[in-house]
Amino acid sequence: MADSKAEGPLTHRRILAIALPIVLSNATVPILGAVDTGVVGQLGLPQPIGAVGIGAIILSSIYWIFGFLRMGTTGLVAQARGGGDVGETGALLMRALMIGGAAGFVFVLAQAGVFWAAFKLAPASAEVEELARRYLAIRIWGAPAAIAIYAVTGWLIAMEKTRGVLLLQLWMNGLNIGLDLFFVLGLGWGVGGVAVATLMAEWSGLALGLWLCRAAFTGEQWRDWARIFDRERLRRMMSVNGDIMIRSVILQAGITTFLFLAAGEGDVVLAANQVLLQFLSIVTYALDGFAFAAEALVGAALGAGDRLRFRRAAIMASWWGLGLSVPLALSFWIFGQDIIALMTTAPRVREASAHFLPWVIAAPLAGIASWMLDGVFIGATWTRAMRGAMIQAGLVYVAVLCVLVPLFGNHGLWASMLIFYVARAVTLGLRYRKLEATIGAPPEMGRQAA
Repeated sequence: MADSKAEGPLTHRRILAIALPIVLSNATVPILGAVDTGVVGQLGLPQPIGAVGIGAIILSSIYWIFGFLRMGTTGLVAQARGGGDVGETGALLMRALMIGGAAGFVFVLAQAGVFWAAFKLAPASAEVEELARRYLAIRIWGAPAAIAIYAVTGWLIAMEKTRGVLLLQLWMNGLNIGLDLFFVLGLGWGVGGVAVATLMAEWSGLALGLWLCRAAFTGEQWRDWARIFDRERLRRMMSVNGDIMIRSVILQAGITTFLFLAAGEGDVVLAANQVLLQFLSIVTYALDGFAFAAEALVGAALGAGDRLRFRRAAIMASWWGLGLSVPLALSFWIFGQDIIALMTTAPRVREASAHFLPWVIAAPLAGIASWMLDGVFIGATWTRAMRGAMIQAGLVYVAVLCVLVPLFGNHGLWASMLIFYVARAVTLGLRYRKLEATIGAPPEMGRQAA
């Protein structure tokens, strides 16, 4: 029998109940980064700021590779829940936790080589590198917890327990901020204090996350080893996660290419683009909630074999995403230059940012379809199709970059990014009808297609 909550009424209130805690949760992320920078900034030296910044970037880049655990877990658990397979929801969490924990311990063991490679790719001054190594040597011990939390978050979203995600983020970021202030400003531990604060927040966050997932550990389901290590289920999970990882690497390569090409436009344009990319971060954080709602609801509908419910969930969540993207675009249009003025005091950077601001105003409307379709396809675990669509969209992106950037410079760069958004939406949209047609079909017909 399907989960009673999964079968409950599909209402706008229910979508908001899933989405709004995610939006609030995401809002805490930039606050933590600002506090980390602010407390070491009180030391009066530039090197500690640079060390914390580069150390955090190195670790976030490593951990980001395992972001597939969040997305893959959400889709698979939502489907198991919709199909009433309670045992599989617990088994999926255990598999993801084991993958996350094992990956983290590998990074702990391989830390010397990982850090050596990182500093070869992103060299810094001797003093900054020494401080960053001290920071990393402490924080790397949190790798198992930090990666496993992706699994916890994915499970909570799939089970529509997004208030738990909010509580988890508030606890981790709040504790991190409090310990930052105590260790750095109170005890004078400097860069090491920031690292210890984050380490403690990560492990305590994992403990809280496991408590929030306690429903998965009731009965014997969490230690049904025959199910957990079932070859076919493991194969499907690894296939889903592998496709998501490839898709995410291509997406990240597109963003990195944007940054590298912006550097070729000069320091002022590069700085302006960095300012404007913060607008895109706001958009992503705000709209994530509705994409996550789509993941949970369409996954449950697919698991229940209910095609009409699947379509309705996709449409309703997407309307909410569109409904938020419009006021975001309007707010950037009305207040964009004021926001730019808060971010930088450099007159030339302000002028350049204002010059390219129209592209950011258009971004929420150009990107909303791709972000919501991502949520639908993740919930359906049609990840092979996502991988194929991202490859096609990436080729379109490269082609327009080669044409538009030489002709129009930074305007061409921003136009290419927005075309990339549209190409992602089109390549996924063309696959949607085939996806919907498989719902309720026999398993052989429901195989994901590229």
